Order: sequence, then structure tokens, then C-alpha cells
Amino acid sequence: MFSIIIPTLNNLDYLKLCLDSIKKNSKFKHEIIIFINEGSDGTLDFVKKKNIKFIHSHNNVGLCIAVNKGVDLATNKYIVYAHDDMYFCPGWDEEFIKEINNIKHDNFFLSGTMIQPFNSFINLNCGKNFKDFNEKKLLNEYKIINFSDFQGSTWAPSLIPIKTWKKVSGFSEEYTFGLGSDPDFNMKLWKAGVRIHKGLGNSRVYHFGSLSLRKKVWNDGHKIFLMKWGITIKFFKKYYLRSNQSYDGPLDNPKKKFSFLASYFICKIKYIYLKLINFKT
Repeated sequence: MFSIIIPTLNNLDYLKLCLDSIKKNSKFKHEIIIFINEGSDGTLDFVKKKNIKFIHSHNNVGLCIAVNKGVDLATNKYIVYAHDDMYFCPGWDEEFIKEINNIKHDNFFLSGTMIQPFNSFINLNCGKNFKDFNEKKLLNEYKIINFSDFQGSTWAPSLIPIKTWKKVSGFSEEYTFGLGSDPDFNMKLWKAGVRIHKGLGNSRVYHFGSLSLRKKVWNDGHKIFLMKWGITIKFFKKYYLRSNQSYDGPLDNPKKKFSFLASYFICKIKYIYLKLINFKT
């Protein structure tokens, strides 16, 4: 059904939990592709024993390259990009399938909704790490909380037709370790005419939170985005994607009212400043 791309960096305990959740809680059978950065914690041996499709790099090449390389191995029409520290809740894939069947074309970007043990989309504390993860509590309570579909998602787990992914050449690798790569990808889709950037409130994963590939290695994604597109991530998400507003249909071009123009002017001041200090992406 889907090709699920999961980059990982010495995170075996979380990866095992993630894969187990996909196996237990998916309605359909999916292709799993793991990109292993380093794998010095036994991840490589584990994936080989489980006969899972994988790519291995002895060095941490970062999130963007990992996902792009993983997509190259995908054999299904739709790809799902996920983090290794996510637990997929029952029905996650059924919700994606229903939405795909409603849209009936390939120009869309969909995401699920994260349940996290801190203030976020759905705040439900079922454990802050794999050791104290309360799976029983999650499965008993995840459906009780109402959460609507929303506009402008840039988050994983995300689903997109592989044809549309390739049209915009996937993740931009100048973001290396991932910060800023998600809204950059949405911007590339926007430039390509994609106006459905939709988060599905009922397709849910539990997310332990940024335990995947970054691990003390960061890139300055906000500045890279600003230098590349001439606007800030915050501006793009607010005025173009209308992120986190209730979903009310395909997006339109933003209305250029006073608040838009004032915020755009501030973006340009920030852009000029980075130019003057010769910021390198």
C-alpha cells in the first residue's frame, strides 16, 4: 500500500517500538524502508535479521539525504515519511486511504497528527521515553480526544504521492540535519501549484519528541529558509499555509492586507541583514 521511509541514528529501542506499532496497528500491509545512519547500537544487525529493506551509511548523513535515498527504493505509489520515535495508532493508514479516495488526484500533501507528552497538537502523557511508555493508556485514550483536520501541516508522519515528491525533487539537502526542511518542502510544493496541505486529525501517532537524527547536531534552518525564499518560515506558515487553522478546503493565495504587507516588510529587513553579514547557507 504505502512505502514508509524511516531514517534512524542509533535509536534501536524506539525503532523496534515504531516497527512493532506499524505491524500491529496498520489495516493494510506496507513496505518499510529504513535508512540507517551509523547503526553502531545493533540497528544494522536487527534490520538484517528482520529482512527489512534498508540503506546503511557509516556516517550520519542527516535527515534530508536519508529520506531522499530511502524514497529511491520505494515501489509504491504513495510514500510516508516518519520518525523512528513514533508509535502508530490503530487506524492511522485507514484515515489516509479515505482522504486519498476523496481527493482523487495527486496534487496534495497530507500528514497525521502527533500525540505528545507535552503541549502540542494532542497533549497526552503516555511516557516521555520508551522505558516508561504506557501503551495501554495510549490505546485506551487516543480516540477519546477530539481533534479536527487542520490546514498547513508541515509535520511527519506525512504522506505524498511519489510522483509529486519527485516533481519537486524531495527534501532540499542544504538543510542537512532536517531543521527547516519540512516547510521548505511545503514551499516547493506551493511553487508547483499544490494547494492541499492537510493534517488529518484522526490519523494519529504518539511521538516521543526529537529523538531521531539530530542528537546535538543542528542546522540553522530558519536562516537558510529566509535566504532561499526571501520570507521567514513563520510568515509562510501564517499567510500561505494558514497552519493549524481548521481545514476548510484547498488553500488560496494570501490576501495582501496591512498585516501581510507589514510582516512581509519585516521579512525583507531580516533578509537584507543576513545578506549584509554574508550569512552562508
